Amino acid sequence: MAAEKPSVLVAGASGFVGRRLTAALVEAGHPVRAMTRRPERYEGPGEPVRGDVLDPSSLATALEGCTAAYYLVHSLDSPDFERMDADAATAFGEAAGDAGLEQIVYLGGLGRDRDFEHLSAHLRSRREVEGLLGAGGVPVTVLRAGIVVGSGGISWEITRQLVQHLPAMVTPRWVNTRTQPIAVDDVVRYLVGVLGNADALGEVFEVGGPEVLRYADMLKRVARIEGRPLPIVPVPLLSPSLSSRWLALVTDVDSEAGRNLVESMSTEVVVEDDSIRRVVPFDPMGYDDAVRAALAEHRSPR
Repeated sequence: MAAEKPSVLVAGASGFVGRRLTAALVEAGHPVRAMTRRPERYEGPGEPVRGDVLDPSSLATALEGCTAAYYLVHSLDSPDFERMDADAATAFGEAAGDAGLEQIVYLGGLGRDRDFEHLSAHLRSRREVEGLLGAGGVPVTVLRAGIVVGSGGISWEITRQLVQHLPAMVTPRWVNTRTQPIAVDDVVRYLVGVLGNADALGEVFEVGGPEVLRYADMLKRVARIEGRPLPIVPVPLLSPSLSSRWLALVTDVDSEAGRNLVESMSTEVVVEDDSIRRVVPFDPMGYDDAVRAALAEHRSPR
């Protein structure tokens, strides 16, 4: 008889990545605890359990009996997100240590460590969280990603809605920044693949799709797939603050989260170390296929 797979807690189970991850873990045979502030409203896979990273007293019960945990929590929609995320990560890391967990897996953001001082507040916060999650001595596995393409993801929704809502675009300089988008299903595949993997414990990995693209290229390719013309007119003096207001006018993305993301879009986020491909070997899908999958899901939600 095969040994029972270890129990896993997913913090952020109802989010963009979390709800897909919980489904994949359940399908792989893991007992999954889906941590949420309101378990009575949770309708996804796994066992709902109450927990709130901003309420440290709730974490011990949520983590009880678990071997590993995924941390997919952030507070981008708050103006005080840096402090909130630091406090939450510290509390979660300490609770994980007290519970005797063997691994925490965290999905962070790409960006060169040597450019730390020039990273946006959003990306600097992601780096800080990486370290704080280890506060309780539990090995942390970090996956750093750039744009994650999938229905419901903030970065993708900005891209999709700009293409679908505008006949032409007046754009800031950040549309020429390079990034390495990755399909959400491939992110989930990597997340599942590092669980309990001895080669992943305590390691930091960079994940991305097979193509490095400028934001402008991404927008044009989505427009082409949608069969829409999309002239792009760059305006060099369009500041991040004005950009975020512009996004608020033409998309339904939360304005605070949009502003924090826009500040990150001037930073090049490209994979420089592909060692994850040896630890979790598979070929990620190309950008156009990821876009088609995201558009199909938007039209027919799971």
